Amino acid sequence: GMSLPDQVKLEITEADPVVRGQTDAESDKPAMLENGIRVLVPPFIAAGERIIVETNEITYVRRAE
Repeated sequence: GMSLPDQVKLEITEADPVVRGQTDAESDKPAMLENGIRVLVPPFIAAGERIIVETNEITYVRRAE
């Protein structure tokens, strides 16, 4: 079998624009990763940025350095 790392660094290829007036508690937006998977990200993340994704839950962790 093959096992994946717990976290991977991926680039955002598409990110929806931020909707004005959203509060921080409900402001996650969909974004497309370079591998074709969609993930919810905070509003400050834009296309072209690299992020860390948790592979077990397919969730945003943080911006990549």
